[in-house]
Amino acid sequence: MIPDAIRQQLRQKLGAQIDNIHSVSGGSINRAAKLTLSDGTSCFLKWNTSADPDMFVKEKRGLKLLAGADTKLRIPSTLAVGKTTDDTGYLAMEYISEGRSIDHSAEDFGRQLAALHKHQAKKYGLNHNNYIGKLPQSNQQHKEWIDFFINERMEPQLRMASDAHKLGSETIAHFKAMYKQLPDIFPEEPASLLHGDLWGGNYFYDNQGRATIFDPAVYYGHREIELAFTHLFGGFSRCFYRAYKEAYPLQSGLKHRKDIYNLYPLLVHTNLFGGSYARQVQTIVSRF
Repeated sequence: MIPDAIRQQLRQKLGAQIDNIHSVSGGSINRAAKLTLSDGTSCFLKWNTSADPDMFVKEKRGLKLLAGADTKLRIPSTLAVGKTTDDTGYLAMEYISEGRSIDHSAEDFGRQLAALHKHQAKKYGLNHNNYIGKLPQSNQQHKEWIDFFINERMEPQLRMASDAHKLGSETIAHFKAMYKQLPDIFPEEPASLLHGDLWGGNYFYDNQGRATIFDPAVYYGHREIELAFTHLFGGFSRCFYRAYKEAYPLQSGLKHRKDIYNLYPLLVHTNLFGGSYARQVQTIVSRF
């Protein structure tokens, strides 16, 4: 199941043989497995033959940034990253067993995410580009959030969707009209450290009920875009949002802005999967 070249590299990098391989979910783009090693430890391995192998290098950097914020969120440590001669990229990480929430788990998660967002920078973006899913994510830095949102989030995805004929000229015209209204829509906020791809599939609670986050697309951005993203595929618990707001109060009106923020992940999903995601994008921007 695991390419022999990856097995050989892992033996060298981990200093142990692979005794057992158990296939697990790797999400929508990667293959993944739980490995039991000859030294008795386990690790989580994911690999991809069709994506840029640099994707996993950037993921490692993102996990390191999140861990460095020291927020009490559990961030899996990385054990090995690399690629084979045929450009199959892979990432081996600490294996964390999924548990369940216990008393105060959701509240703790909300407070810990607020603590993450209190790590701030002078500019929006990051000193390197990375990926969201398997798509490139441009993080060129800007002093103003609106400039970053338009030029590094909307436009690259919009061009990709237009070139693939997934969105037409009328929809693009609505985007241009929306851009002109953004100064009256987005409130000012400092550039916060964001996970960048925080939805229900990219976190769980471990055996101690501690929130564990993974698969990041890290950058410094407006914290409302992160909170909007958490609502996109069903939302998190009320306790989570209440604790977040108590720890780091929000400006009023996010519920009226969240659809605009969520154009970014919806455009990403349009480019990855098409279909209903393109229709959601069209519905939102048709208001402008």
